[in-house]
Amino acid sequence: MNIELEITGDGSHTLFVPSINEHYHSTYGAITETMHVYIDAGLRACLKSTVNILEIGFGTGLNAFLSLLDAEKTAKAVFYTSVERYPLPADKVKKLNYASLIQPSATNLFNKLHDCEWETAVKITPHFTLQKRKIDFSKSDEIAFNSGFDVIFFDAFAPEKQPEMWTQRIFNFIFALCNPHAIITTYCAKGIVRRMLQSAGFTVERLAGPPGKREILRGRKESTFFP
Repeated sequence: MNIELEITGDGSHTLFVPSINEHYHSTYGAITETMHVYIDAGLRACLKSTVNILEIGFGTGLNAFLSLLDAEKTAKAVFYTSVERYPLPADKVKKLNYASLIQPSATNLFNKLHDCEWETAVKITPHFTLQKRKIDFSKSDEIAFNSGFDVIFFDAFAPEKQPEMWTQRIFNFIFALCNPHAIITTYCAKGIVRRMLQSAGFTVERLAGPPGKREILRGRKESTFFP
């Protein structure tokens, strides 16, 4: 698969897939978008001291990297499970500039996120454990997880590009994986996605989006309270 490296509005990289005309992140700012959608609205909205995260789409590893840095800052124990059907080749990973922009001293940690073994829980830092799983999440009836989750980062390609990932069956499956009061966040605010999340059982609200996007969605299981 041909993948091109591009600079976004905040100076950070994203990847572009010409075959589906899709970017991995917002062209207005990859780091800015990730902080807004997944760290601020997701991880930091979870008040637990031990947090189990499920990420749908490991991609460039940016969500995982920012979660790791936040865990080290707050001393939360984060257990991070990420599913990815098409891991990036090493030559693309080495060109990504996230660590140099965010925290150059953590470059080795960013690399370790990509280099560590798949299908195995790896303790990257004292507060952050990662398990990457190379699976097709659209085949959810074939997937088993060892624990429930407190935060879900739903970061698949857009519904029109990857429709098999945005179905009622998928959101029902995710809801069943969630612990009570679990949070799900996604950059996609389409009405059909909001209604599927609600049908699955989540209480859903629209939040202001990052630059270039009017709204995002956040849901919670069995609760109407949002910090």
